[in-house]
Amino acid sequence: MQDSEAYGDRFGDKFGLETAPVFITRTLRNAEIAVTEIRSDYPRIGLTDSIAREDGYLVGLQIRDYPHHEYWEDGRQAPLTSLRSGDSVFYDLKRDPLVLIDKPFHSMHFYLPRVALNAIADDTEAPQIGELAYQPGAGVPDPVIADLGLSLLGAFGRPEEVSRVFVDHVTLAVGVHVAHRYGGMRVLRRERGQLAMWQEKRAKELLEANLDGDISLRALAMECGLSRSHFTRAFRATTGVAPHQWLLQRRIERAKDLLHDTKQTIAEVALSCGFADQSHFTRIFTRVVGTSPHAWRQSVNS
Repeated sequence: MQDSEAYGDRFGDKFGLETAPVFITRTLRNAEIAVTEIRSDYPRIGLTDSIAREDGYLVGLQIRDYPHHEYWEDGRQAPLTSLRSGDSVFYDLKRDPLVLIDKPFHSMHFYLPRVALNAIADDTEAPQIGELAYQPGAGVPDPVIADLGLSLLGAFGRPEEVSRVFVDHVTLAVGVHVAHRYGGMRVLRRERGQLAMWQEKRAKELLEANLDGDISLRALAMECGLSRSHFTRAFRATTGVAPHQWLLQRRIERAKDLLHDTKQTIAEVALSCGFADQSHFTRIFTRVVGTSPHAWRQSVNS
């Protein structure tokens, strides 16, 4: 059951929205990170409703320009700013952040509670961080948050096509980046090196058995006896790619095998390889391979 009002439909309700799509990552110990998309072309005019105070932050990513951004913390109005698409904005949930909604808006918000920031620090063997450094109400051009956030944008409309490994990777990457850049987190000791042969074999077996991506980074790391951050670094060092990228490559390889060696329909191949449906499979296959599954099958079987 959701306790926080800072993500999902309970968050969207503060903006007068009936629904607000959300992805939730629970790979950290006793903590969760969430990312919510909010948008309206015909919004309810007025101040947003208060969010129940808690020790944590929202990191907003502007998808649409929002000129004349009027913002309050603890009843005090911040200097007037204008937000541009791609800007990041920080909201301290301890300080009753309020925004005047008087024009269409579109943004996504990463929910980073204190317990998640502490878990990120613990996972990288760094001292726990204090308050984040930010200017209330001001937009910050941050290409890392922008690139990571935009990689999830299309997923809100097609959540059934998104693997948990990918969502975990993006949301946790945002959390680590925020802790480093705005919280001053410094890693005292970084574990290096590649996965042992048995760890690489086990991780690939688990990914292979979950081509639909329904396995978390935490589960993969635990099977290898590593922390999540160490596992992610070691997996990339060993294979050259992140776990979600390896999974996508394996899906495509498996699909090619089935297209070449079986009589399965393209729709059947799509489901066998963990894609949501034929349309999802065709889009991804064409993007990676450069031609559609049907055309590829004809070329190799002719």
